[in-house]
Amino acid sequence: MSKGLGDKIKGNVSKAKGEVKDQVGNATNNRDLQREGKAEKTKGNAQKAVGETKDTFSNK
Repeated sequence: MSKGLGDKIKGNVSKAKGEVKDQVGNATNNRDLQREGKAEKTKGNAQKAVGETKDTFSNK
């Protein structure tokens, strides 16, 4: 198992949860839920990037 795999998985889960919140917020016109979803997607992207960086440096 790669060093960054856990971070990449957590990042993808956060992105997926954020996307659901964003879409539900959009469908229900709930701006707070949309903002929460967008923030969670951003967190997921960052966490995934950390995992990819760990993989890059552990493979050298």
